[in-house]
Amino acid sequence: MTDTAADVTAGFGPAGAAGGRRSFMTLVRVETRKLFDTRTSKILTAVLVALGLGSVAARGLVAGPHFFTLAGTSAIAFGTLLPVLAILTMTGEWSHRTALTTFALEPRRGRVLAAKCLPPLVAAVAACLLALLAAAPVTAAVSAAQGVPAVWQVAPHTVLGWIATMVILTAEGLAMGALLLNAPAAIVIYFVMPMLWSAVGQLGHVGAALAGWLDLNSTTSALTSGEVSGGDLARLAVSALVWIAIPMAAGVLRVSRKDI
Repeated sequence: MTDTAADVTAGFGPAGAAGGRRSFMTLVRVETRKLFDTRTSKILTAVLVALGLGSVAARGLVAGPHFFTLAGTSAIAFGTLLPVLAILTMTGEWSHRTALTTFALEPRRGRVLAAKCLPPLVAAVAACLLALLAAAPVTAAVSAAQGVPAVWQVAPHTVLGWIATMVILTAEGLAMGALLLNAPAAIVIYFVMPMLWSAVGQLGHVGAALAGWLDLNSTTSALTSGEVSGGDLARLAVSALVWIAIPMAAGVLRVSRKDI
């Protein structure tokens, strides 16, 4: 048994024999451990935290003591790396060849996939909370250094919309990984799609309309605005259906029927 396979079985404990019944939380704990156990995931997590906190501190030197402006700067790193972490979560079983071990220990593949989704989504929320926590002392320090009053006011719906955007982008990475089961392909498509939609948006009214309804990066921008209209929610729902719900459903079906 390889070290990776040993990591997979270790979390199941005495009930690790094939066919044993395990709670969903046991599966979540195992998938959380697997998420941060690989060298790639450890490096990616360290880079994500470093860039997120670094961007908050660096923005303070330019933007001044504006609390949410500083915290929101971390979205550049989070929106890039959190989906990649999610993709690696979904494709890791196949790239590390541990799918046979995992699904032998838990034959109900749908439960395994559901357990895989929770750790990256929780990590997205935790990353946003960490950025908000880091922005508070940075805002106070910049205010004291520059001798200007700090701007702490931020609408709760703006913060919640920002966190929801990070969760949605992470969910997109999960769906892409589940559908393709190939990390390089999923990562390339995830990063190329915004550029393609930007080009489509320049193709007259039809292209702009398509991008307005199907570009998830565009439709999520309404979440942090002062007012979210019914039209904004409709466009977000359609883009989430196309890029999250349908790919995830297809991915679950593919994994459920895939020979190992």
